[in-house]
Amino acid sequence: MNPPKSRENSITRYYIAEENLVGSVKERKADYDLMAAVMICLGKEGDSDTDLLKLLNVLLSTETGSQDKCQILEEDFHIKMTLALESEVSLMCNLSKGVEEKGIRKGIVAMVSTLKELQIADEIILSKIREKFGLTEETAETYLKEIS
Repeated sequence: MNPPKSRENSITRYYIAEENLVGSVKERKADYDLMAAVMICLGKEGDSDTDLLKLLNVLLSTETGSQDKCQILEEDFHIKMTLALESEVSLMCNLSKGVEEKGIRKGIVAMVSTLKELQIADEIILSKIREKFGLTEETAETYLKEIS
């Protein structure tokens, strides 16, 4: 999702090829070319000249909400939005938000645990995690209790 600048908006295929290092064996391609990997490196929305990459940038964007995605899909890509498709786009957006929230949660728990190990006072820990993560006092306290 966040490739280096030099790889943005690219699609690269890697595959197995036959190369005789010693001897001259000739195998049927179907017997060894059974696997391929495709690396899709996205960039910023609107930066790509390829419709496929533009579509993937819209669908996989973490900044664009599901309603905006549905509107872009309909207007820019002429994809008719049915209730089922809107539901799938919404589910996909919620899934990425869930993954992000889980990562943030793990980070907060690790931070609280580390500060506790350093014997930092609970009041300071509460203050810091509320400030850094914009948490309510109640939510911050749940993290503190979880570690205790």
